[in-house]
Amino acid sequence: MDIDILIHMANRIGEFFEPQPVREEALAGIADHIKKFWEPRMRGQLLAAIDRGEAASLHPVVAEAIATHRVELQPVA
Repeated sequence: MDIDILIHMANRIGEFFEPQPVREEALAGIADHIKKFWEPRMRGQLLAAIDRGEAASLHPVVAEAIATHRVELQPVA
């Protein structure tokens, strides 16, 4: 899938969860949503783009959620 589409989707998820009053719950909600509803291949593509520095347009709350919960989001090989 196109990385720009994945980033857009992740940012939309972030926009939904960001207003939560407890930051840790927002971060967990973002990561949980991505883990539950994204194919492992999609998660892998997003993580690889982040590692390559190609995800600069990722919303800061999404980037923080992914960094905080990266182990959970890593596709199983």
